[in-house]
Amino acid sequence: MPIKMKQLPISERPYEKLEMYGESALSNAELLAIIIKSGTKEESSVTLAQKILSLGTNENSKENSLKSLQELSLQELKKIHGIGKVKAIQIKAVCELAKRISKPINISKIKIKAPQDIVSLLMEELKLEKREIVKVVILNSQNVIIKIQTISLGGTSSAHIEPKDILFEAIKVAAPKIILVHNHPSRRRYAK
Repeated sequence: MPIKMKQLPISERPYEKLEMYGESALSNAELLAIIIKSGTKEESSVTLAQKILSLGTNENSKENSLKSLQELSLQELKKIHGIGKVKAIQIKAVCELAKRISKPINISKIKIKAPQDIVSLLMEELKLEKREIVKVVILNSQNVIIKIQTISLGGTSSAHIEPKDILFEAIKVAAPKIILVHNHPSRRRYAK
């Protein structure tokens, strides 16, 4: 017989645990359980969260991956007994918020000194995308970012771009420098 949330000591219940010890004291499953809110008659919200996280466990890692949540579709989430349309949407909304939080707030003051600066700036945003995206980073003469513009949304293995698409925004703001950035979602599929 599964243990109900009410049967756990107060210090082990996700809501109370967060309130008493702070969010960093909770496991990934406990944090996800707070978003899910309730379980089923058979399983607690923590057990449901563990099932969701186990969908993201890959062969190379026994660890449940939070990053894999972004790859799960609404349909995949709803296949888990106890995760309906609303809970699946809530989980996807939290994933999108996390993705947006990882973006810098004010890109206009970021100075690019090395290629790694661009990687650090855009990797989180692009690495889980399922299709090729091409962006142009527009810089001033001191290598400070003026703007980052998406210029092409492609398929899973290619993106079509024209030279005029690359240069249009840079010419419009009389920018002397640009950096072209794109991802490789098809390679990621095979790297798992």
